[in-house]
Amino acid sequence: MSRSKESSAAESAPSSASVSGRPVVIGEVLFDVFPDGSRVLGGAPFNVAWHLQAFGLRPVVITRVGDDAAGARVRDAMDRWGMATDGVQLDRHVETGEVEVTLEGGEPRFEIVPDRAWDRLDGDAALTAIGGACSVLYHGSLIARSDCSRKALRVIRDASGLPVFVDANLRDPWWTVAGVLELVDGARWVKLNHHELLRLVDESTFDPAGVEGVAADFSERMGLRQLIVTLGADGAVVRSGDGTISGKPPGRVRVVDTVGAGDAFSAVWILGLVRRWAPEVTLPRALGFAAEICGVRGATTDDRELYQRTMEGWGFSPGLFSGD
Repeated sequence: MSRSKESSAAESAPSSASVSGRPVVIGEVLFDVFPDGSRVLGGAPFNVAWHLQAFGLRPVVITRVGDDAAGARVRDAMDRWGMATDGVQLDRHVETGEVEVTLEGGEPRFEIVPDRAWDRLDGDAALTAIGGACSVLYHGSLIARSDCSRKALRVIRDASGLPVFVDANLRDPWWTVAGVLELVDGARWVKLNHHELLRLVDESTFDPAGVEGVAADFSERMGLRQLIVTLGADGAVVRSGDGTISGKPPGRVRVVDTVGAGDAFSAVWILGLVRRWAPEVTLPRALGFAAEICGVRGATTDDRELYQRTMEGWGFSPGLFSGD
């Protein structure tokens, strides 16, 4: 398949915020443990890395797992998907991360189990795994819930010198406004949903018509290159030095569940940065892929054809993104 007009436009007008090289993804890998005993592998950074691998970017994944059956399952899943495991640290003292899922009145309740392997990240080991020829350093806010991993994250950010993409993931009680703003400080790109933006700017109500102004104020105050604010079914708003753009999800979205939609969006945004797409091109692609993930059960899928169809829908030839 030849390049579409849209793909050609993306390359002729690349984003001024674009980068090149393998992305580095830092953060928690964990299992959602359900009342029936089933265990589902996930964690927002892991979900992002999974999608990036399928899109051909071969991310460097920095995380820590226990020397247990769950940790072995994480590495096995990564191996089967073709992901590098050099950055997966092994902890012989604490277990792999878990989220205990319970049902209350038919609604799920999530408890992120404290003091797990990913809370004990080793910054020096991470830097060794990162090496060179990398592009962007992606992390969320949950990885900073422990003193150890927060300090390791700071070491990695400072020593690597990579531009930083922060994807907030505000999960009570594991965050504070001051702590998240410290992570945002020095980042080049930040992604928040509108609820998170309001909590960080201390707004009690949300007016969709006013989100652009709130985003502009926050972006300017924090010195960001781009601020992406997702709005659920209303799409997303992107604030950059070139102004503000917005987009809506594609029509007739088939929703199985919305788990991982934000992670899917982030993965495509990073893909756009590395592939030098203009934001006006990346935004509909990110919204479209997030909608695709809403159509499958869970946050990730091993259906490689879904990724192939997605890339062909963007006008790219089969296999174009592989082997970089």
